[in-house]
Amino acid sequence: MVSLGILRYLSSRGIAIRSFKKGPDYIDPMWHRLASGSGCASLDPWMMGERSCLETFFRYGHGASCSLIEGNHGLHDGLDIEGTDSSAGLASLLGSPVLLVLDSSRLNRGAAAQVLGMQQMPPRPTIAGVILNKVRGMRQAEKQRAAIERFCHVPVLGAIPADEELVIPERHLGLTTVGESAGAEECILRAQSAVSRYCDMEAITQLFHSAPPMDLPDLQSFSPYKDKRTRIGVFRDPAFCFYYPDNLEALERNGAELVFIDTFAASGLPDLGGLYIGGGFPESFLDRLSANTGLLGDVRSRVESGMPLYAECGGLIYLSRTVSWQAKSYALAGLLPYDIEFSDRPAGHGYLDLQSMADSPWFARGECVRAHEFHYGSPVGDVMHGEFQFRVVRGHGVTGAADGFVCKNLFASFAHLHVSAFPAWAERFVDLAEGFLPSSGDHSLPGTKKRKKIGCTI
Repeated sequence: MVSLGILRYLSSRGIAIRSFKKGPDYIDPMWHRLASGSGCASLDPWMMGERSCLETFFRYGHGASCSLIEGNHGLHDGLDIEGTDSSAGLASLLGSPVLLVLDSSRLNRGAAAQVLGMQQMPPRPTIAGVILNKVRGMRQAEKQRAAIERFCHVPVLGAIPADEELVIPERHLGLTTVGESAGAEECILRAQSAVSRYCDMEAITQLFHSAPPMDLPDLQSFSPYKDKRTRIGVFRDPAFCFYYPDNLEALERNGAELVFIDTFAASGLPDLGGLYIGGGFPESFLDRLSANTGLLGDVRSRVESGMPLYAECGGLIYLSRTVSWQAKSYALAGLLPYDIEFSDRPAGHGYLDLQSMADSPWFARGECVRAHEFHYGSPVGDVMHGEFQFRVVRGHGVTGAADGFVCKNLFASFAHLHVSAFPAWAERFVDLAEGFLPSSGDHSLPGTKKRKKIGCTI
């Protein structure tokens, strides 16, 4: 809420601000985009690597007056014991000052001890200011302010009272999305009002300009966009809304024309060379997805005729035979040889470390991929008779030991992949889509290669 309030405050004053979200996240960036009126990119040192984080920061931040990076979890939380992949590690990599938001609802002078710990824990980021959040009264806030400024030598730049209206509703996968929140704009306006009233916004604005200069990395690795050579469909609606902008841009950069498809409205697929079904909340719309038998049947017949399809998490669920959710069962595409059931606890949640066990059109044997997962659904019954792309080194995937169901040109996984973690993904996807020959007519773009159809019956 503090990030949203600052973004809207600055953008409403005509300041060109870009935002970034540290860690694997799709929903928070949606709120950032609404608050700032501009894009929001992901920065994840563990998944993307430090160089890709630097390149992404420069590319998306270029031309802006200010860049705001929202951390995730605690400031020092991460997989690496040295903290290189934590929010503190990312701040150190970028040379960014940290504005620490402290939940002070149950603290007194002990708030200073927390700030001291944050300052001393490696990699020792520069904490340039503190905002006290959820304070219960001015007396409590003043005690905390005095202790922090005396013992930590850091200014307290705000004290925001506890307010039930400064909360975005949550569900099993995190915050509700902007598209499903009728009061999203009002929520952001309340956040803007809170930071305007309770924070020293002049001092906070100056923090942006206190960051030291950075050396510009070599960006020549970003080749110009290639000529359009194929069409790739992308399911995009409230059921399927988890896509990294970098992934979509990488497909376009490699010559794909993206065709966005609303699964609620479309009765079939347009002429395509391939299909990309990302994650989202299909479980919240199973009645509508299952009722759209025209689209389900068209997806099934296209894939069986050899059309490349890349599906992740929600996309995998869409391709299953049936899905059980809240004591009801729904028939879906039936391209995967198993049924999905949802539980009350996550089946997989966190980072994935994967190693390819076989050659496929998507990945070569031995290639390693870092990704992330967050799903409550899992297959029931015997699923090991299928062919799987990956051995799970860390995480859960489909079975706890394997992930990435693959058959000819179909790939379906619980893994969410960021193209920076595996740059070859986009080029391979576009190459596959360019090579697909539609079953009726010549719908290819100029320069499209012709290949024999590959059957895929599951």
